[in-house]
Amino acid sequence: MVVGRFAPSPTSDLHLGNLRTALLAWLLARHDTGTFVLRIEDLDQQRVTAAPQVAEHQLADLASLGIDWDGTVVRQSQRLDLYREAAAGLETYECFCTRREIAEASQAPHGSYRPYPGTCARLSETERAARRRQRRAAIRVRAHGAIMTVHDLHAGPVRGEVDDFVLFRADGTPAYNLATVVDDGVQGITQVCRGDDLLESAPRQAWLADELGFAPPSYAHVGLAVNRTGARLAKRDGAVTLRALTSAGVTRQQAFHAICASAALPEADSAPELLNAIRGHDWWTTEAIWRPWVVNTRTAPHRA
Repeated sequence: MVVGRFAPSPTSDLHLGNLRTALLAWLLARHDTGTFVLRIEDLDQQRVTAAPQVAEHQLADLASLGIDWDGTVVRQSQRLDLYREAAAGLETYECFCTRREIAEASQAPHGSYRPYPGTCARLSETERAARRRQRRAAIRVRAHGAIMTVHDLHAGPVRGEVDDFVLFRADGTPAYNLATVVDDGVQGITQVCRGDDLLESAPRQAWLADELGFAPPSYAHVGLAVNRTGARLAKRDGAVTLRALTSAGVTRQQAFHAICASAALPEADSAPELLNAIRGHDWWTTEAIWRPWVVNTRTAPHRA
């Protein structure tokens, strides 16, 4: 049975691109009468605290479009011990590099993925002790240059080298790659649908899942919503969140129609209605699902 999920970070209200990804993840799970769960990825407490009630807004927006979920909503901030326990058996080392140092040392970055060059991998104990006096260390997993291949619903086999990525940031907070892999494993996630900006991170996450004894999920990396310049959609682009749109006079049904149109799916007023319309069809083969959605806030969606 398919077990899918949607895992937003509660730092801002969901915009049209987030809602589109959530809908596609929901459809992929529910189309096969599978399970769909929600997880709030709230480990960045500084940003979460600066955006109170956002998680509740996100859940309400999803529900208002008919996107439902099974079981209790999981919050990562309540599972810190789980991540520490999971990582305890991994081979790790301290890393004292700043982001700038890593960027300067990386010779061949690939898109948004910049593999760690291994600067701190071979430090002696004396060198580590000296650096501890200068700054706190992040914790990296030692991957030994592993190669991992994952399967994506659209891209097919995706093969990538696994670098020594961060498990815990310098302040002790579990990093995204560790927390999401542990949660997916514990929750029994079999299918991860998310934006295609995360495709390059899939091999390292699947490798970590395997190292921790979990079955790696299959993936579906869908097109992102972008503005007219091709940059990823953001609040600064105007009324792009569901709440901002409804405040401007756009109905939720109109917003939902725009999301359906962006993926070349039948027009519907809610997620359950759309699911009924596509049952029995290989709707995920529609090319529009995998392409960027250019959202022009001057023309879409607007008051009728």
